[in-house]
Amino acid sequence: MDNYPVSGLADLHVSQGSDSIGGMTKNWLPRVLGAATALYGAAITARPALLLGPSGMLRGGEPEPEQAAFVRTLGVRDFASGVAISVAPGRKALCTAIAVRVASDMGDLVVLGQALRGKPERTKVMTIAGGWGALCALSAITTRRRR
Repeated sequence: MDNYPVSGLADLHVSQGSDSIGGMTKNWLPRVLGAATALYGAAITARPALLLGPSGMLRGGEPEPEQAAFVRTLGVRDFASGVAISVAPGRKALCTAIAVRVASDMGDLVVLGQALRGKPERTKVMTIAGGWGALCALSAITTRRRR
């Protein structure tokens, strides 16, 4: 026990085929990213201006009904994909959920990149969409089976 600075750390073990290490989830990174995505999705569903304002697409103080509807569809998609990543029961389901998330972010990158052509917010929006997609894609590495 002297080699372990935290009490109880020596008792951690990895069960073959288990998704946990002493009760801690091995795939915590994609699950945290999934939870963050779900929270963001819920937030922009409730308040579309949270996406429209920083992206430069908000016209006036409040979103137009069509803008709000568009953002809410993205919000529901983000909420659903985030929850799917967070609660996926196994490696295959988790990798599939991550792939859906990454494809969604790449779609946002292309569609919003086109829509914001010539606007100063374009670079910021593309960086966020591409960066989040890349981060989620890289998180899939943590799902690899350990030998």
